[in-house]
Amino acid sequence: MSDVEDRLKDVLSKILKIDKATIKSESHFVRDLGMESMQSIELIAAIEEEFDIEIDEDDVTDVLTFEKSAGYIKGAVAD
Repeated sequence: MSDVEDRLKDVLSKILKIDKATIKSESHFVRDLGMESMQSIELIAAIEEEFDIEIDEDDVTDVLTFEKSAGYIKGAVAD
């Protein structure tokens, strides 16, 4: 597991108040992990702060799974 994925799991577990072990690469934040709308706002802000990136609001719906979020972050950090 990459550093980005480890850090993303830390952020997710803190915001969603879940055990990191329950987060799988295919986990959907809403369907599988129970994320609610207010938590989604917190999550985006926490990811932006943790990785020092800005997530475009048009991309938010594209990053609703762990795997896609990790890929998005890796791409944004590389830019």
